Amino acid sequence: MQQPPSIFSAARRKLRLERAARNFPEHDFLHVRAAEDALDRLETVLKPFPKALFYGPGGPLLAERLTEGAQVGAITSAGESAAFLTARGADEPIEAPATALPFGDGSFELVVSLMSLHAVDDLPGALLEARRVLKPDGLFIAVFPAERTLLGLRQALRDAEAELTGGVAARVSPFVAIKDAGALLQRAGFALPVVDLQPVKVRYRSPATLLRDLRGMGETLALTRPSPPLRRDVLASALSRLEGEETLFELGVLTGWAPDASQPKPLKPGSAEMSMAEAIGRMGSSE
Repeated sequence: MQQPPSIFSAARRKLRLERAARNFPEHDFLHVRAAEDALDRLETVLKPFPKALFYGPGGPLLAERLTEGAQVGAITSAGESAAFLTARGADEPIEAPATALPFGDGSFELVVSLMSLHAVDDLPGALLEARRVLKPDGLFIAVFPAERTLLGLRQALRDAEAELTGGVAARVSPFVAIKDAGALLQRAGFALPVVDLQPVKVRYRSPATLLRDLRGMGETLALTRPSPPLRRDVLASALSRLEGEETLFELGVLTGWAPDASQPKPLKPGSAEMSMAEAIGRMGSSE
């Protein structure tokens, strides 16, 4: 089987998170938003989840915000860095890649991936692993930065670098399109798939604060092939272009269920008991 291209460096990603762990609470607003979004969705599900896996740097934030309405029992924490998760309050976290979870088939009723899927090379493999460790009728929720995240910063850096150096290098991570992620969710075998986008707009007094937030969240660039150092004049020019502009973080949300016979099934084509025209006619006559 052909391996996906190596885009992200797991070692650099881990280092970024561990460096951010100490000052994370000062910059974690995006991870908090992701955790709160996942919690909102859990509270609408009238179903208990005796065993749950929280994966990724946002997992501890979700765990500390859980309410009785979410009906979540025992929690296992896992992610790219056990040290980061420990610093954020997770109890005995497991360090493992999202594409090779060290759990047996059908180990959990709930799997939540928070702020992790955007930094994996093999997104289909990560979704397949989440599906594998879910019990039948188990729920999967994932929240991650989607394609338009940091679009303004990306363009400002690109324009400034092209103008001052005549070339362009990768300065902002590539993010997955929500449409593609939704298609992969279906291919991974999830039932009742739902995709959603949640825009988060932030206006900074100084664009330099945006860079401090990205470093403080551990969300700076972590590519396998690092780009050449960014010149100071290029950075200054890029930041000047962002003065007074809103910064967009676009959170993609995926939800899906491990298939089970108890779940509702779509009607087969041609199985309706009346045509659309008849239904409309009946509505008209009732009025």
